[in-house]
Formats: sequence, structure tokens, C-alpha cells
Amino acid sequence: MKAVRKAVFPVAGLGTRFLPATKAMPKEMLPVVDKPLIQYAVEEAYAAGITEMIFITGRFKRSIEDHFDKAPMLERELIQKGKEELLQTVRSIAPMGVTFIYIRQPEPLGLGHAVLCAQPVVGNEPFAVMLADDLIDAQQSAIGQLIEARRQMGGGSVLAVQDVPLADTKKYGIVGVEDNLARTSRVNTMIEKPDPEVAPSTLAVIGRYVLEPEIFEELKKVQKGVGGEIQLTDAIASQLQLGTTYSHRFEGTRYDCGSKQGFLDATVNFAVKLGYKI
Repeated sequence: MKAVRKAVFPVAGLGTRFLPATKAMPKEMLPVVDKPLIQYAVEEAYAAGITEMIFITGRFKRSIEDHFDKAPMLERELIQKGKEELLQTVRSIAPMGVTFIYIRQPEPLGLGHAVLCAQPVVGNEPFAVMLADDLIDAQQSAIGQLIEARRQMGGGSVLAVQDVPLADTKKYGIVGVEDNLARTSRVNTMIEKPDPEVAPSTLAVIGRYVLEPEIFEELKKVQKGVGGEIQLTDAIASQLQLGTTYSHRFEGTRYDCGSKQGFLDATVNFAVKLGYKI
């Protein structure tokens, strides 16, 4: 069974819910205390042993590339001023041994299309998909938990899930599983944003996936849906009959930083953890 060494970060979205802040700055670069959202996601991937970070970008996302690039002038300034701690902070943004790859998504055709753009780099290997909007505070890397679940299951795709209120099922992709009490369970049905009365459960898929490379062929077959977008959930749902897709209840607290309330909650939580008074 091949190890998971690559992670795909779809970062081409416009972040309209955070306008005007995102007019000139990618939403993934919005800072939670002192680090941008995308850095938290990269650190989570690195902690899980992932060494290839693949960003699916769009126009006006250059600052993400700059953030993970070397900054010789800044480093020289910090060295000259004896600011060793800040120097190490800057150098640790891009860990040694990690490769950063950037692929332009030519059109905003949805999450499924963004993942498909990564195929030339991912190739025939299992890979992670991580949405920076979902910031997860966990003792063990959340994506690492999914990778471990995949290992225990002997392979297959693994989706991060959490229980949500029944009234909120229409906001998420919802899965039905073989064992509602198990932390990891085989997925037998998946419905995108179902009304509460038809939802198969209250287990919602959130922005962490470990996928087998066969998903690319399914993504090529998926028809465009609402808004002309190719949905990743549709491709995953088409593979359920194979019996190799699992849900995993991760341990940790997830903050929906795609919403202002979730972003505020995350900022307060991480500020308190760093010792700031709120």
C-alpha cells in the first residue's frame, strides 16, 4: 500500500464572504493571530508526513507563493538586527525537505475540477485534499488521523466527518455509514446538502479527504452541476459501490473559517492558547 506523501490545497476561490478584506488579499492569507490560514493547513500536512504541497491557484493568489518562498532581504535584515527568534520563525514557514508546487486553475469550475487539475503532479498515488477554510485544532494532525485510518482499513478513500445538528444537514455533504457508532466506518450513501427529513444521518463531510488516484477518472465523468461546477462529492459518491470509501470521526475542534463567526472563534481560541488575554 502506497504511503500518502502529497496534499492538494484548492486555493483559487475569491473569498467573497470576507469582502472587502479579500479584495486584494487571498482569504487563505487571512491571519489567525500571527499565521495565515494556509500555513496552519500546511503545518498539519507536514506533521502527517506529507512532503509535497500542491496548490491549485487562481488570479490574485501570488501572495501565497510569496509566503512559502525564501525571503533573502528579510532574512538579512533580521540577521543584522540580531532578531534570531524571528529569523527562525520566517525560515520555518517552508520546512526543509518539502516541495511546493503551484498549478493554475484556468476557470472557477468547482472543487472537483480543482482536484482534477492536480492529476499531472499526483499521478498514480494516494493523496490528501485539504481545505484551508476548515481550521482544525487537534493534538494529532487531523489529516494524519485520516491517513492512519486508511492504513488500518488496508487502503481506500477516507473522509473526515463530524456530527452536526439535524437542522444543518442542508449545509453539508452528508454520509450514511454501516456503523454509526464506529470512529471509522464504511460509507454506503452520500447526499449533497440534503433536507433534514431525507438526510441519511447527521455525519457531515468537512474539508479533509484522503483519496485514491482512481478518483481522477470519476472526476472526468462527472457532469457539471449547479453553477456549472464539478463537485468532488459526486465523484466520491460514484465510487461507493466499490465498498472502499470510509468516514472517520477525527479528534479535534473544527473552525469554519469560511464564515466570519468561525474565523472569530478560531482567532479567540488560538490567542488564548498562545497566552493572550481576551
